[in-house]
Amino acid sequence: MNTNVVGVDMGGTKILSAVVDAEGNILSTAKVPTQAKDDTSIVIDRIAECIREAFQESGVAPDSIQAIGIGAPGPLDPETGIVIFAPNLGWKDVPLKTELESRIGIPTFVDNDVNVGTLGEHTFGAGKGIQNLVGIFVGTGIGGGIILNGELFHGASKTAGEIGHIIVKADGPKCGCGTRGCLEALASRTAMTKAFQKAILKKGKKSILTKLTDGDLGLIRSGTLAKALRSKDKLTLKVFKQTTKYLGVGIGSIVNFLNPDMIVLGGGVVEALDDKFIDDIRKAAKKYALPDTLKGVQIVSAQLGDDAGVLGAAALARQRLKDG
Repeated sequence: MNTNVVGVDMGGTKILSAVVDAEGNILSTAKVPTQAKDDTSIVIDRIAECIREAFQESGVAPDSIQAIGIGAPGPLDPETGIVIFAPNLGWKDVPLKTELESRIGIPTFVDNDVNVGTLGEHTFGAGKGIQNLVGIFVGTGIGGGIILNGELFHGASKTAGEIGHIIVKADGPKCGCGTRGCLEALASRTAMTKAFQKAILKKGKKSILTKLTDGDLGLIRSGTLAKALRSKDKLTLKVFKQTTKYLGVGIGSIVNFLNPDMIVLGGGVVEALDDKFIDDIRKAAKKYALPDTLKGVQIVSAQLGDDAGVLGAAALARQRLKDG
């Protein structure tokens, strides 16, 4: 009998589930809005319904589904499956694993969404066959995941990989975490948006972004930035020069400390840009890494795009089921 698993990518705005076979092929998908403002139990009901819908779409026998893996936001305990705190969901100490198992009746395994995305790239994407890698995902914020000796590394308090909160500029801009000078406060899409708003609204700088957003600079998305870069907009080029610098500082520090085989760069911002962006990051990393530490370290773009979450969650389910 063919054995399959379900991978679930849970975000603040949408829930995506997929039935995935043993070779990593996606047999079916289902998507529903998260509607995070609803009561927690209602949101979990919605996740369960999304999983059932993926079952039905796949046409596979229900008893062929071995396990469910889910990537969820916020600090969480991967052993108990409790989401400790997820501000974009309004969740605190939610026992997601046990709640889903009670609804679906299938073993369920939970991990941080960025860890799961990193695991997806390691198992099926750019990092396939690589033993030690770091995933860095640049979007609204900056998240990271670490694979050591082929396994996700969680750390003593299960929070390893918070790459967005390494300090790259002492006493720099305030981050959402409350600290100053974090990588996320200097190189995320949110940080770039703040830089554009300051330059255009306060300093009167000209930019095509004003036209692309119909004057609402809060609407800047990764695709908007890609269009501005293609038009060689001077302000956008300037902001991206700063962004690549700080990503280079962060990556150089990671390489100095951990010296992984590979660094995989993903997330909406990276996906929307061309290879020159990755090349600029490599050059910046070389500037801030110790001599020769980058030898043998590959810095590459993620390959799975939007599928990284569900494929990583599927890989998590198989791995945890195998480990018993």
